[in-house]
Amino acid sequence: MRAICDDATILQHMLDFEAGLARAEAAAGVIPADAVQAIAAACRSDLYDATALAEAATRSGNLAIPLVKALTAHVATADADAARYVHWGATSQDVIDSATMLGLRAAIDALLADCDRAIAGFAALARAHRNTAVVARTWLQHALPMPFGLKLAEYASALHRSRRRLARLRIESLALQFGGAAGTLAALGDHGLAVAERLAVELDLPLPDAPRHTHRDRVAEGASVLAILTGTCGKIARDVSLMMQTDVGEAFEPSGEGRGGSSTMPHKRNPVASAAALGAATMAPNLAATIFAAQVQDHERSAGPWQAEWPTLPMLLLVTSGALAAIVDIAEGLEVDAARMRSNLDTAHGLIMAEAVTFALAEKLGKSDAHHLAEAASKKAVAEKKHLREVLTADPRVNALLSTDDIAKLFEPMDYQGASQALIDRLLASLDR
Repeated sequence: MRAICDDATILQHMLDFEAGLARAEAAAGVIPADAVQAIAAACRSDLYDATALAEAATRSGNLAIPLVKALTAHVATADADAARYVHWGATSQDVIDSATMLGLRAAIDALLADCDRAIAGFAALARAHRNTAVVARTWLQHALPMPFGLKLAEYASALHRSRRRLARLRIESLALQFGGAAGTLAALGDHGLAVAERLAVELDLPLPDAPRHTHRDRVAEGASVLAILTGTCGKIARDVSLMMQTDVGEAFEPSGEGRGGSSTMPHKRNPVASAAALGAATMAPNLAATIFAAQVQDHERSAGPWQAEWPTLPMLLLVTSGALAAIVDIAEGLEVDAARMRSNLDTAHGLIMAEAVTFALAEKLGKSDAHHLAEAASKKAVAEKKHLREVLTADPRVNALLSTDDIAKLFEPMDYQGASQALIDRLLASLDR
């Protein structure tokens, strides 16, 4: 992603637009065919001083203006006549916005590849741990037992939904920008649409119904997809960092030399990948918000909001890529301590099975009375520091309704998982859609 967002790459995308424009206009009979070779030959980023262009851009208002000047001068050294047709009928925003779409396409392809790795990693883990019991936590407290495979399948499915959003974005929302000075293509006369159609083919970008200079919904949609993906990465990272706590110790990021250590505490194994994803997930919503705010633009070409997109979108791409790379690392190397998971289920001395007890009693007493009975037994277990099973077994009201064996069976965590196995199957099947 750093290579995709690199200055030289962005510059090359802008030059690709200029070369494509020359070819499209020659094909439409707008400029002489023999001008194309000289223009295309000069459209190489290594021919230009990016630092000088950046400095000039601060004075001219955007990067396209000094680039077109430099490109024209370079073409003129080889063919003075061809130099007359550089950037013919286009405007700066056409160059920059189309280059942005080319960059987004490459960025999406990179993200799709990492999504595939993370999805495959969590799907494999889900299959391996579909019968591994773990504590399901609500409000950070023990709630019920669940298969760890369900949690992992949910990770894979959430990432897959983002993958589908990215793929749809690539097909539907990356569009050519070509409208000339005010979005009317007036400088090209009757040839405007013909050139636009040919240019879309040259750059392999969809042609929108009309130029979209100040309608930024496509860019905003891209920002939303990126922020959602980063948020999903953050959610997974939050879970993993909590499972890595010393007092929990259920699952761990992959270990390695020099990884996760402390500068002063030699025993530490810090969740460094999770921290990277969480840091990125903290930044992404605010970066996306800037893109959303930039939608409010004036008339046909805007001053200010458009410019706000330039540094923001690459930053959002980088934090999204960083978050996803961290999650790939976790998905492909997560270390699971199934024994510790099973041990943690017993930490609350059977209270995690209180709901199972309630519904078993409810069949005899009704939901309300059963709830009160199970609640009273749970409070007694806490007060007397006893296992809930022991309290229930000694309670004559419970004994009148459930046998000792019945009570014992209620404390098998994986016997109380409801539709979990079917849900795992459904989630894993969704990855093929």
